[in-house]
Amino acid sequence: MTSADFSVLVQPSGRRFEAAPGEAILAAGIRQGIGLPYGCKDGACGSCKCKLLSGSVQHGAHQTKALSPEEEANGYVLTCCASAQSDLVLDAPQVVPADALPVKKMPVRVNAMVRKTADVMVLQLQVPANDGFTYRAGQYVEFILRDGTRRSYSMASAPHTGQGLEFHIRQMPGGKFTDHVFGGMKEKEILRVEGPYGSFFLREQSSKPIIFLASGTGMAPIKALIEHMQHKAMARPCALYWGGRRPADLYLHDWIQQQLATTPWLRYVPVVSDASAEEHWDGRTGFVHHAVLEDFADLSGHQVYACGAPVVIDAARRDFCAQAQLPPEEFFADAFTSEADKVAG
Repeated sequence: MTSADFSVLVQPSGRRFEAAPGEAILAAGIRQGIGLPYGCKDGACGSCKCKLLSGSVQHGAHQTKALSPEEEANGYVLTCCASAQSDLVLDAPQVVPADALPVKKMPVRVNAMVRKTADVMVLQLQVPANDGFTYRAGQYVEFILRDGTRRSYSMASAPHTGQGLEFHIRQMPGGKFTDHVFGGMKEKEILRVEGPYGSFFLREQSSKPIIFLASGTGMAPIKALIEHMQHKAMARPCALYWGGRRPADLYLHDWIQQQLATTPWLRYVPVVSDASAEEHWDGRTGFVHHAVLEDFADLSGHQVYACGAPVVIDAARRDFCAQAQLPPEEFFADAFTSEADKVAG
C-alpha cells in the first residue's frame, strides 16, 4: 500500500484491501483476491451494487437501470465503475471471509457437447486430473478467449459429481464465444478458464425454506444447488420456479421430473410466457416471478436464490421485497449480463 492508496473495509466479512486513486473498487478487490459481487463489470447490470457506509467515491459512466440517482443519493455505489476518494467502508454481505476457495487459472478439455435445444448447448469439460479445482455449487468461472476477453458461465454441476464441469450455453447471435460453441468447437478442444468466482451459493447455516427462481439458462447454477442439497441430504422445503418464453426453453424439464420422484422437499412450477396454440401448453403462464407472488403472499420467512436475465432478477428483487416482505439480505442473485445487454443498455 502506498501513501496515496485508500483502504477499503468490507462488512460484515471484515475483509480489507487497498484501492489506488482512479482505480475501480471492484478491480482493486479482485486484484487482491476479494470476492466482491459483480456481473458485467461495465455499469450495466447493478450486480455489484452495495451500500457505502463511510467515505466518498467518484462514479464513472453507468446506466441508470443499474444505479438510479435516488439510489446514489441514498449511499449506494457500483463498485465496477466507482473509485475511492477516501478510505471506505462498504456493506457487502455477499463477500465471504478470508478462508474462501482459491481462484485458479487452468486448461480444460471439451469432453462432450449435447445440443438440448436449437440455441442451448450443454458442455461437459474435464479439468486436469491433478489440479484439485474446488468450488461451491452455484459459482462460476470465466472463459478466457484467445484475444484475452472473458465470458462468465456458471457451473451446472455440483462439486461432488467429480472432476467434470458442466455448463449450459445459450447461443447469442454474433457472440464471440457462443458462435464458436455452436460452430467450430470440437470434442477434445482445450479451453482456458479461471475461477471459481461469485457469491451465489447456498447459505447452509439457514434453515429457511427456499424459492429457486430461474429464467432460461439461469437454471444452470440452480441445478448445481439442487444436486448439492441432495448430496448433503438436506431437507429444507424448496420451490423451483423456472420460466421460459416457449415450452422448449425448459430444456431440463425431464431431469427435474426425475428428481421430484426422489426429492420430497422439492416442488416444481414451470412457467411459460409466450406459448403458441400449437404447443398446447397447459401450465402456468406469464412472468415467472409473478407466479411466485401468486403462490407466496408472504416471503418474510424465506430465502430466494434467483438466476437469469437482469430484467427478471431486478423485477423479482424489487417486487419480492416490496410486495411480499422478503428481507433484502435474503435475496441471492446471479444475473446473466451478455455483451448484447451492455450495448442495448
